[in-house]
Amino acid sequence: MNMVSAKEFIQLKKQNPNITVIDLRTPAEVDKEKLADCHCLPVHEFSAEKLTSLIQNSGKNSNEPVYLLCQSGKRAELATQKLANHPTLKTVILEGGLNAIKLEGMTTIRTTRKSIPLERQVRITAGSLVLLGVLLGFTVTPAFFYLSAFIGAGLIFSGITDTCPMAMLIARMPWNQIRA
Repeated sequence: MNMVSAKEFIQLKKQNPNITVIDLRTPAEVDKEKLADCHCLPVHEFSAEKLTSLIQNSGKNSNEPVYLLCQSGKRAELATQKLANHPTLKTVILEGGLNAIKLEGMTTIRTTRKSIPLERQVRITAGSLVLLGVLLGFTVTPAFFYLSAFIGAGLIFSGITDTCPMAMLIARMPWNQIRA
């Protein structure tokens, strides 16, 4: 797994402004704040085929490394795992993601649109489902307590594996897509 620090990336970007940067965050996150000249390919849609197509359609050199960016670096690591069987695709993870790049002083493009970050959407949804399961368990049938147990098990799974199926599902919702 190739990595580059935020400081090194900023220097590389100054030397070659045409390097390919793929932002793996959701379209709504990218729409709210992004680097100039980056391409959005959310990690839940990421594949070797889609990456190759994006590189070809953008007119970039497919022999050059592609820099993977997300908020903190976790999604970039997940994306490189998806490319394990495609050694010809050269990727470099931006260590610390957008957070580290901003700490180093690189300018981002921000919009004034208000959107709730994906992590908060997951917490709101999980909490609502647990509360709903408890309320329905007391008022309708105790079988609804299984809903709360299922959500709790999902949160444990998410914490252990550092993946979140609920986040992947919520990321596909219409309000998390780029607005024209």
